[in-house]
Amino acid sequence: MQVFRGFHHAALATPSAVSIGNFDGVHRGHQAMLALLVSEARHRKLASCVLTFEPHPRDYFAAMQGMPDLAPARVASLRDKLAELERCGVDRVVVLRFNQQLASLPAQDFIQQVLLDGLHARYVLVGDDFRFGAKRVGDYAMLDAQGLRLGFDVARLNAYEVHGQRVSSSAVRQALASGDMTLAASLLDRPYVISGHVQHGRKLGRTLGFPTLNLRLAHARPAARGIFAVRVHGLAEQPLDGVSSLGLRPTVDDSGRVLLETYVLDWAGDAYGKLVCVELLHKLRDEARYDSLDALTAAIAADVQQARAWFAITRRHTSSSRI
Repeated sequence: MQVFRGFHHAALATPSAVSIGNFDGVHRGHQAMLALLVSEARHRKLASCVLTFEPHPRDYFAAMQGMPDLAPARVASLRDKLAELERCGVDRVVVLRFNQQLASLPAQDFIQQVLLDGLHARYVLVGDDFRFGAKRVGDYAMLDAQGLRLGFDVARLNAYEVHGQRVSSSAVRQALASGDMTLAASLLDRPYVISGHVQHGRKLGRTLGFPTLNLRLAHARPAARGIFAVRVHGLAEQPLDGVSSLGLRPTVDDSGRVLLETYVLDWAGDAYGKLVCVELLHKLRDEARYDSLDALTAAIAADVQQARAWFAITRRHTSSSRI
């Protein structure tokens, strides 16, 4: 899969089938849309292309209004989003920087400058609630009418539901915020994952007897927070069990920086610089502030014990279901 920052690249000159959106989480609804996009692209002999935005448009508008709390919690980092888009079989992804210039671009100019001149779109697939252009005046009806006039086909995919529930990034955010990792995995069609390169930290976990792998998150508002039983990929041939803290570390840090710290059970080694994927499988509790490092150490030990018990029960249930 090719990834482009912006659409001024010679490699984008070939005609394409395009889907547009934020694709935060690449959930089952997104996957259904992408499957249709890839199928149509192959049938029409076009390149399948996803147009997405960074930062999230709502992040941009929240910052412009000086009200960061209006920005949505982020389900996935750009790295994880791109990995899932590649898994869905997309040929190329174009990441547009959402800024004042793009926010003020009239809907008609978006069609001409971005879709036609930039991406050479011959087929455009959007969701049923798709809006575009300055002040969100553009919609499916406008896009379809312009497609007839300018020579590209437009299709719309209606809401995707699982057991009567609409699958959306908002629904995934709500599941993660409430700690319902089973529901989140159902909406995503996979366990919730955070990936990144292991960074050097303060080595405090090692001092406390629980050395951790540290992953820094680019966004200050992840959709999930708390202490989790996790599975870690990238350190050994098989995934390893662990315990993760995702949050602000209020006992030892007042910087406001979000960090994913993972203690891997029954493993020791050098992981610095390695790319790891951490599956958040089960929420143990919310993050808490402790009065002392001794109290923090005791809490971590209890978390480890609880995680071991959860993994043991899960494996027994898995084994019994196979009999």
